[in-house]
Amino acid sequence: MENGFFFRGKQSVIINGDIFATREIAEESVDLVVTSPPYNVDIKYNSHDDRVTYDEYLAFSRRWMKRCHGWLKTDGRFCLNIPLDKNKGGQQSVGADLTTIAKEAGFSYHSTIVWNEGNISRRTAWGSWASASAPYVIAPVELIVVLYKESWKKTSGSRQSDITREEFMAWTNGLWTFSGERKSRIGHPAPFPVELPLRCMKLFSFVKDTVLDPFMGSGSTLVAAARCGRYGIGIEIDPRYCGIAADRVREEEGQPGRSPPPRA
Repeated sequence: MENGFFFRGKQSVIINGDIFATREIAEESVDLVVTSPPYNVDIKYNSHDDRVTYDEYLAFSRRWMKRCHGWLKTDGRFCLNIPLDKNKGGQQSVGADLTTIAKEAGFSYHSTIVWNEGNISRRTAWGSWASASAPYVIAPVELIVVLYKESWKKTSGSRQSDITREEFMAWTNGLWTFSGERKSRIGHPAPFPVELPLRCMKLFSFVKDTVLDPFMGSGSTLVAAARCGRYGIGIEIDPRYCGIAADRVREEEGQPGRSPPPRA
């Protein structure tokens, strides 16, 4: 790792480190944060405990959101992909709670996009089957909460938009329908599809803007940034996932070679 960076591409960098410890990102240098943080539903990550108490999860969320708030420019935006709710380990209003915490961290609320992921077929828990005793209601959707730092009107950057009329008409409708990503195809336990950050970038940032994903995972946000002419920064604590992301970015940018395996 050179100068704190795991990988440097044509328009992307990957930082293998802890979001709370990294010093490679300057304050007020980021135009848009797009991320899908850990959901705390016991997903088997290599380097993250996804099974803490709900209070601990909310405290963790408040800390990392404050860090991102400092990195954003005054007219920066924040697209937060989170569950609507969850019932693993107890019913919790995750979407509402994390939106409240984002506002406590200094963000202002703009809107919420409902992502119809269409994964109802993978349900395994029904509660009291065909009975009013204790049924579970599970919506096959996730949220993309759209927030901003100080000013919603964006005045910094190239002022060049690359969104088409058809995309703008479709995506300003707050119900997005497209499939999720298969973890078996990517090699990460919880990847999100490139379509999600790509839409967020084209709708909420200008060409050549800087986009940050503080929980980069398999690198979908950086792939989207490379695809639409943004500069992408990814932070990821696990070196194996950094390698997966670097390979995906190399392929998108048309660069040769693969990442070496992480050192033990």
